[in-house]
Amino acid sequence: MSAVPTLVVIGAGPRGTGVVERIAANAPELYAGRRLDIHLVDPHPPGGGRIWRQDQSPLLRMNSMAEDVTMFTDDTVEQDGPVRPGPDLHTWAQDVRAGRATADADPAVLAEIHGLGPAEFPSRRLQSAYLRWVHEQAVAALPPGITVHEHRGHATRVSGSRAGRQQVWIQGRTAPLLADLVVLTIGHLDAEPDAEQRQLADFADRHGLVHLPPDFTADSDLSALPAGEPVIVRGFGLAFVDLMVLLTEGRGGRYENGTYLRSGREPVLHVGSRRGVPYHSKIGYPWQGERPPLPAHFGSGEVAALLERPGPLDFRRDLWPLVAKELGFAHYHRLFTAHQKRTTTAWTDFEEKYAVAEPGSPELETLIAEAVPDPADRLDLEALDRPLDGVRHASYDTLQTALRDHITADLARRHDPRHSPDLAVFLGLLSVYGQLTRVGDIGGPGAWWHGFFNYLASGPPGPRLRSLLALSEAGVVRFLGAGMTVATDEDQGLFRAGSATVPGQYVTARALVEARLPDPSTDRTRSTLLRALYEDGAAGTDGGLLRVDPADGRVLDRDGTPHPRRFALGPYTTARSAGAFTRPRTGGPAFRQNDATARAALAFLTGASCRDRPTA
Repeated sequence: MSAVPTLVVIGAGPRGTGVVERIAANAPELYAGRRLDIHLVDPHPPGGGRIWRQDQSPLLRMNSMAEDVTMFTDDTVEQDGPVRPGPDLHTWAQDVRAGRATADADPAVLAEIHGLGPAEFPSRRLQSAYLRWVHEQAVAALPPGITVHEHRGHATRVSGSRAGRQQVWIQGRTAPLLADLVVLTIGHLDAEPDAEQRQLADFADRHGLVHLPPDFTADSDLSALPAGEPVIVRGFGLAFVDLMVLLTEGRGGRYENGTYLRSGREPVLHVGSRRGVPYHSKIGYPWQGERPPLPAHFGSGEVAALLERPGPLDFRRDLWPLVAKELGFAHYHRLFTAHQKRTTTAWTDFEEKYAVAEPGSPELETLIAEAVPDPADRLDLEALDRPLDGVRHASYDTLQTALRDHITADLARRHDPRHSPDLAVFLGLLSVYGQLTRVGDIGGPGAWWHGFFNYLASGPPGPRLRSLLALSEAGVVRFLGAGMTVATDEDQGLFRAGSATVPGQYVTARALVEARLPDPSTDRTRSTLLRALYEDGAAGTDGGLLRVDPADGRVLDRDGTPHPRRFALGPYTTARSAGAFTRPRTGGPAFRQNDATARAALAFLTGASCRDRPTA
């Protein structure tokens, strides 16, 4: 008797849903008329998963506009499987209002859906409802004979030989799930503290202080941070924005005519980071006119040449010159085609010379200087990355004014179409990230790229930065500057923070918050599932990522051999892609990866469905 082939997907959030959707799309071609059991394993309800679950604060919002979020493929995606179009988040909300779609949500979220505009930033709870609907559509689209089973729990281990069925062990169950194939889509992971965090935690325990290590902010216990007292915050990205919201509006404060009115329950947040500034605001105007034809200088040909090189790749030496040239192309294409009066030559002439100039060469710098008279119109990636380099202030008081001016200028620029080359660079960043997923994450200095991308392309909505300005004016947030340092003062029993921006001055506090997600780690991950994979021979990078084949997501063994029965997708892998979701019509690499994995799985399972084998 032939048992039904089985696929176990560990992680039922957006990536797991994406795999199910691609199986549904590709099954008519690759798996017609066959049976398959798909088991989804996740402690959280399918669709939203942990990060996008329903039960979180309604104050927490996405950092993407409703019209810029989709879970469906279109003809810009480079994939072998068929396109299965579907609504973006805003269009789905319109469909709900018109009765063409349903929303499994509470009354508050339904009210938000009915008032949602295309350029608004929805709550994460609303996104959870969209993701739940997408998941239901993906399951409903599976052909007859393919059945989905849900298991609420943590997968703790995958065992089994390369030649035989895999066993997926779930916490609290004595018997494993048996699987012909396993796909890991487990998202962001917790990690044990590193040496510095252990030292800080030990110091806090000895002196009765508060130390909150890197974590997903919505899961942190913020009640330990007392009202009115200083709190040192290290990290100025999106985790800080969530922290800021939960400790201000989340404690009863409110905004009125651009002014923050205290509740009296807020702490005072002293925030700094390596850059010392918040992520750039989301761009607040739509694209108009001709798009830059991307990729231009970093496409499939360049990727193929990189992969053929002997020896390991170095990000700064081998990849960054291509990245910088591609971003420059996007910037100058927009400048020359939309703002011709700010250039001195024709685009065709500039493009021809730009194409042959070496990245970073004096010839390229001369070409740009002669064709773009105003230095403010030239793309300076180094200056963008470190805006406070060399900036010094005599006191924290003068820094507050300077940082508010910086944020105000950023908001003005990111909402002014006269600076539309910024939006072209954003499109260039998306294109570059798509190519880098084909190369695979090389770790080392390449890890810098992900922070740089998020800083430029994945910042908070403009309203969040306006709230930050109001909180700064109210004294609830205080800026520390760039090159932030954190030390422990044994004599005073306090944390101490300083920065290169205000040399020789420090802030002390009884509380320290690390406002960031844990760094990936092969040896410190709290995922028993990943630890077991590493012990079983899976390869990891120095940067803590699980090595996978960039072609189809198969887990690589330490000798570089793809595991025939194990796949992995997501931010903990070397094929991680940009952002959580995809903008419509931007060729999202996550869609391409999902499609490749689904097709490889179905091709394997086609053989499995024809073989007689025991059920255990």
